[in-house]
Amino acid sequence: MAKKKENRVIITLECTEARKEGVPPSRYATTKNRQNHPERLEVKKYNPHLRRHTVHKEIR
Repeated sequence: MAKKKENRVIITLECTEARKEGVPPSRYATTKNRQNHPERLEVKKYNPHLRRHTVHKEIR
């Protein structure tokens, strides 16, 4: 049998609005399929320091 290439990678999402307001950024770890989504991921997640949902972008 041929070996499959690993398509799923672990990524880190970081809040984009926290640094502007002077609080520590919240970070989430998740996975994505590199073949289906080659661009950077952008998701709305909850930031406990700001107490609201904000945009989190993939960092490398």
